[in-house]
Amino acid sequence: MSADDDRLDRAFLALADPVRRRIVARLSRGPATVNELAEPFEITLQAVSKHIRVLEQAGLVTRTRDAQRRPVHLAPAALEELTAWIDRYRLVHESRFRSLDAVLGEMQEKKP
Repeated sequence: MSADDDRLDRAFLALADPVRRRIVARLSRGPATVNELAEPFEITLQAVSKHIRVLEQAGLVTRTRDAQRRPVHLAPAALEELTAWIDRYRLVHESRFRSLDAVLGEMQEKKP
């Protein structure tokens, strides 16, 4: 398995969890602290921190230090990599569907 495959696997596994997807969605609006990220959830700060750690290990988020704060930031390049991977397969399948549509259209025209 290549490093790229491993990185994709970790990212998709991280995004398989609905809490982590909501955290990523929140971070798409801008950086936030763990406390801010925990607000909408009825789980402990420690649980939110674990979710953030999984996202961090997958390369989807980063943390910085700003005086006493440690804001969490979305890593847009990692999301772009996921989108590019998905788009590659989407384009292949769209092409196949267009071909199938053409064949079905021809069959429909030949119907008596």
